[in-house]
Amino acid sequence: MARRDQIAGRMAEAVVKRLVARKLADIKDEPRAREVVRQILSENFLAEEKIETEVKALLLENAKLIKDSASDYQRLFTLAKTKLSRERGFIL
Repeated sequence: MARRDQIAGRMAEAVVKRLVARKLADIKDEPRAREVVRQILSENFLAEEKIETEVKALLLENAKLIKDSASDYQRLFTLAKTKLSRERGFIL
């Protein structure tokens, strides 16, 4: 969790810095803007992690079928994650 927050913090700092530098947003309170962006990114990372957990559980339930077929686990993981994300309106 701490690593995810660190990454979100660095990304938030970069986003706010670029918005200000390119004058795409008039930000009066940069620390608050960074915090808001960090929070949004953290929530996004958490939602993606939750989807990945569900996909892993789904593939684990069907491990025998996957093993018996000539399917590639990583490809199935990616397909299942994409499908669940679309169903939930989550953009990867």
